[in-house]
Amino acid sequence: MIELSDVHKAFGDNHVLRGVNLSIPKGTSMVIIGGSGTGKSVILKCILGLIQHDSGLITLDGQDVTKGDRDAFLARFGMLFQGGALFDSLPVWQNVAFRLLRGSLKRPWAEAREIAIEKLRRVGLTPEQADKFPAELSGGMQKRVGLARAICAEPEIIFFDEPTTGLDPIMSGVINELIREIVVEMGATAMTITHDMTSVRAIADNVAMLHGGKIRWTGPVANMDNSGDPYLEQFITGSAEGPIESVR
Repeated sequence: MIELSDVHKAFGDNHVLRGVNLSIPKGTSMVIIGGSGTGKSVILKCILGLIQHDSGLITLDGQDVTKGDRDAFLARFGMLFQGGALFDSLPVWQNVAFRLLRGSLKRPWAEAREIAIEKLRRVGLTPEQADKFPAELSGGMQKRVGLARAICAEPEIIFFDEPTTGLDPIMSGVINELIREIVVEMGATAMTITHDMTSVRAIADNVAMLHGGKIRWTGPVANMDNSGDPYLEQFITGSAEGPIESVR
């Protein structure tokens, strides 16, 4: 389980997180929604230790994430980045197998390539595409490569940062379906950040809405449409009228 207790984070005078409390049970898929700049990515970065929270406690299976073996901690995670974050100078299979070619998870070259090709097949790409470079692939294919990389080292926990950004509705649906299938197959714990309500409905077990530096509402995705929370209702409907101020 991932648990955040009264987590605060400020950047100068900008208090982004103002006491976040959130629990993500093991083996479930949590989707965090909220407006741009509300701190969704900051939560993700604080959990991973990419930035240090100012106060509060973040634990993974009861252990403080700021303590213990850093490499062993990060080895438990996979990540699908918003922009793909593929290395242009590396062929597709080396992008996928990046963590298996170095560090504590290092495997022999041939074995790493074999695992990468297997993961590419899992996301619907062929072995022939393994030796291409990212620039030779479409945006949807690049997103699949990013997903293959996220699962290549068989992580216990996978983070998805805006997984459908820049994709057309059909490809977004394909990626959402792949994410849901893979998370269930692996029994992984998943946390997704997205603005895409179609993605929320497709991949979430539970939803949390971040607004004003705090979790406004959290609960099962099935309860989202009947939450009674005016902030969540406005976000779901995309209405300009409501408690969330819009820039005009």
